[in-house]
Amino acid sequence: MTINQDLVLDSNLQSLKNFAWWFYIFHAFSMLFTFGALSFIPVILSYIKRGDAAGTFVYSHHNWQIASFWIYLACIFAGWILFITFLGIPVALIVWFGAWAWKAYRLFTGIKALNENRPIGNAPGF
Repeated sequence: MTINQDLVLDSNLQSLKNFAWWFYIFHAFSMLFTFGALSFIPVILSYIKRGDAAGTFVYSHHNWQIASFWIYLACIFAGWILFITFLGIPVALIVWFGAWAWKAYRLFTGIKALNENRPIGNAPGF
């Protein structure tokens, strides 16, 4: 596997990369301080900036962040469904912790790939 770490010389591409990087950071702070409750803000911004990044490796990072958000939200919702039952409370806690750890992993791998100037994920679109 070859890792492309070429310098990003195009100022527009660098700007797009910076936006994606800040969105990852915002997601991370949201995960640490609000358990992801404020992650909807960088997701909205990713939806807005994704079109500008079409045809670049940064596009995949917006897709990665958007997909991570929706899957995380589905897991949190499933945890709440389990939580409303007395017997489901321990399972809900496991689901919530697993979802948090999974999203943290996705954030770390996304930031790493972005810093290496390479796309992330398997699918070209979302």
